[in-house]
Amino acid sequence: MYFEEQGKINTEQTLKLACERGKELGINELVIASTTGDTAFRAVEIFKDFKITSVTYHAGFKEHFKSIMPDDVRKKLEDKGVRVISATHALSGIERSVAQKHSGVYPALLIADTLKFFGQGTKVAVEVSIMAADGGSLTGNDIISIGGSAKGSDTALVIKPANQSSLFDIRIREIICKPRNF
Repeated sequence: MYFEEQGKINTEQTLKLACERGKELGINELVIASTTGDTAFRAVEIFKDFKITSVTYHAGFKEHFKSIMPDDVRKKLEDKGVRVISATHALSGIERSVAQKHSGVYPALLIADTLKFFGQGTKVAVEVSIMAADGGSLTGNDIISIGGSAKGSDTALVIKPANQSSLFDIRIREIICKPRNF
């Protein structure tokens, strides 16, 4: 399915389409980008019988030494069985810092920008799958991975995940939904 616009307005439909497709394929692992926890809480309601991993920014992303997801929100998600991973962006990490100070070509940033040809949500869905794999949350089986273009979700993929150290083993098996205009 293709949405006419990107953003939060597509969250509900993205989650429902992704859950339906995951069930059709016998997939039971979900990775979802969720900065504040709102999207992850909604996913808990929809993705019954799925192992859910919510991935959020690393501490210091916006303010040095501060987590973006409040501790009480993290605890509530964990109490609902969600594994919450806070990690450095797999497709920028330290390269973003180096790129801001020096000019040059940086492979991870090039990979991220290439994925953005399919939309920001596609890049995010791939990136959070890597972060969840590196966080030890995945089995290595195909997953549903959901990302967005800002707040909320607008992109869902079926992915064969891999760790950063095996980046080129990742396979985007299906695009369940994404914005057409971005």
